[in-house]
Amino acid sequence: MSLQDHDSALFWFRRDLRDYDNAGLYRALKSIKRVYCVFVFDREILDVLPSRRDRRVDFIWRSVIELDQSLREAGGGLIVQHAVAREEIPRLARELKVGAVFTNHDYEPQALDRDASVKQQLQHAGIGFHTFKGQVIFERHEVLTQAGKPFTVFTPYKNAWLRKLTDFYLKAYPVDAYRAHLAKPPIDAAIADLRDMGFEPTNIGELLPAGMSGAQQLLGDFRVRMAEYKDARDFPAVKGVSYLSVHQRFGTISIRELVRSAGAGQNVGADTWLSELIWRDFYFQILCNFPHVVDHAFKPTYDAIAWENDETLFAAWCAGRTGYPIVDAAMRQINQTGYMHNRLRMIVASFLTKDLLIDWRWGEKYFADNLNDFDLAANNGGWQWAASTGCDPQPYFRIFNPVTQSQKFDPHSKFIRRYVPELARLPDKYIHAPWTAPALDQQAAGVVIGRDYPLPVIDHAAQREKALAIYKAIK
Repeated sequence: MSLQDHDSALFWFRRDLRDYDNAGLYRALKSIKRVYCVFVFDREILDVLPSRRDRRVDFIWRSVIELDQSLREAGGGLIVQHAVAREEIPRLARELKVGAVFTNHDYEPQALDRDASVKQQLQHAGIGFHTFKGQVIFERHEVLTQAGKPFTVFTPYKNAWLRKLTDFYLKAYPVDAYRAHLAKPPIDAAIADLRDMGFEPTNIGELLPAGMSGAQQLLGDFRVRMAEYKDARDFPAVKGVSYLSVHQRFGTISIRELVRSAGAGQNVGADTWLSELIWRDFYFQILCNFPHVVDHAFKPTYDAIAWENDETLFAAWCAGRTGYPIVDAAMRQINQTGYMHNRLRMIVASFLTKDLLIDWRWGEKYFADNLNDFDLAANNGGWQWAASTGCDPQPYFRIFNPVTQSQKFDPHSKFIRRYVPELARLPDKYIHAPWTAPALDQQAAGVVIGRDYPLPVIDHAAQREKALAIYKAIK
C-alpha cells in the first residue's frame, strides 16, 4: 500500500517543535489528505528527572503552546498528551484509525528503543511508521572516509562535510504548500498546565524566549553580531555567542536555516560559527556509529583510568565552592540559569577531570541534569574531549590552568563579580586567585578567604603532575 492510499495519518512532534521546514511534517502533509498532529510529554523521560522545577520542561511547554496556536491558525491543532509515548502513540493511532505515523529521526539509544517498540506495535495493527532526517544536515553514514568508514577526527570530517554540502541539503521543506491537509484535533482540549504534570514554573521565561518566535528573535539578534563571533565567543562576560543551543536542541529552529545563515565564506565569524554547527553533526554521527561512548570512553584504553572520585570535592564543584573563582562562577551560572558558556564548559570539565581527578561521567551526568540545552551527543562528545578519552580530544597533557584561563577570558572580572558577589570588591589583580590577596586587601574588600569564600580545595600544580602521571601510565 502506498502512502497516498491512506485517508489519514498522525504526525508525532518530538525534538522538532516547529511547523515550518520540518521534513517529517512535510512528508506527511504532502502524502496524506488529513494529518493529525501530536506531542507527548513523555512520562518515561519526565518521571525520572531529578527536579520538579526543570527549565527544559517549562521551555518545551511554552514552545508547545505556541506550536499549537500556529497549527490552529492554519486550520489544524495539536493533540497534547502526558503519557508514556511508546504506549500512547500506538493507542492514539488506533483510536484515530490512521494508516500511518510520521515523525523525524531520533538518534539517542533510549529514543531508538522507544521507536522500535512503537514501530512493532503499529505494524501489528497494520499501521505504517515513517521517519525522516530532520535534526542534522548529514547523518549516520552520509559522510564517510575514502575507505568507507566513519570519521573519528573532526577536521577531515569537516572538510568532507563541506565538500558534500550543496544547496539541495539546505533547501527548506515547503510545509506551507500543504497546510490545508492539517486536521483539527478530534477533541478540543486545553493543554495541561505544568502543575498538572507535576512540574513547577521556572525562571526560563526571564532568561530565554521560547518557541519558534523566540528562536527567530535570537537569530535576528545574532545575525548582526555574527561577524564578531570568532573574536567574542570565548569571553563569558561578552554577548558573543548565539544563545540558540536550546532552540537547536528542541527544534524550534531548523538546522538548515542556521547553516544558510552562516553561509560558508561569508566572513571569519560566520565561518567559525559554521564550524560549531558541523561539530554538532560530527558528534551525532559519533553517537550513531560508536554507541559505546554513552557509557564508556571512546578509546577503551581510557576506561582503565584510576579516577579518585572524591565525593566531597565533587560536591564542592557542583556547588561552585572550589576556591577557584572562574570555576565557581561557571557552576553557579548553570545552577541559577541552566546555561553555561562554552569556554566555561571546557574549563570546568578540565578542572573536574584533571584537577579533581573525578570521572568525566560524573560531570556529564550533572550537565545532563542541569543544562537547558542538554543533548546526549554533544554533551558526551564535549566531556570526552575535555577528559582526553574521546575521539579527536585535546591532548591529555593539555590541562587548563583555572587562574590563567580566568585572567585571559574574564580579564576585567565582570563574569566572576556577577556570579561570585562575595569577591566583587577585590581588585582584578587578586580576584582570579583570591587566596593571594594580602589580609589588608581582603579586609578592604569585605571578604576573608577561608571564611567568606573557600580556600582552593586542591593545589593546581600538584594535581596537574598527578594527572599527567595517571594518563602516562594508561598510555
